[in-house]
Amino acid sequence: MIDTASQNPFALLTLIVAPAVLTNAMSVLALSTSNRFLRAGERLRLLAAELEAANEPEERSWRLRHINRIERQAVLLLAALRGEYVALGSFISASLVSIVGAGLASRQSGAAAGWMIGLALAIGFVGAGTLVWSCVNLFHATRLSMMNISEEASMIRAREKRRS
Repeated sequence: MIDTASQNPFALLTLIVAPAVLTNAMSVLALSTSNRFLRAGERLRLLAAELEAANEPEERSWRLRHINRIERQAVLLLAALRGEYVALGSFISASLVSIVGAGLASRQSGAAAGWMIGLALAIGFVGAGTLVWSCVNLFHATRLSMMNISEEASMIRAREKRRS
């Protein structure tokens, strides 16, 4: 495998570039998830203030359900963010290990280069696994958001129907 990798520049380039592209994508995903986490906190504080002002039991119950969902959503977003940071660190590490491995392969250090390729792949698999885990958490957090949006829209329609 080392001989093939050292003779084929695209093989080494793939080992180096793929983690770098994934690192960039993970950075964007982590930023987006951080924003979602912060917005969930803002929404929770807003609902807490509305709960204090609400007089009708139906309104208070509705807000409490939303507060509970937003709390679960925040926990999911935090878990996703942790996974994204692990994936980001893994992809950066895989890139660095790949660069070192490519340098060793060019010096005909077959055994060391083989270990570096194996290590880079293992680290890359950790990153990919935590990325998938993060995406599952993001999916569940989005589902909770959709439940709140649907319930809120239903409440607004019911309120408008009572007014007319």
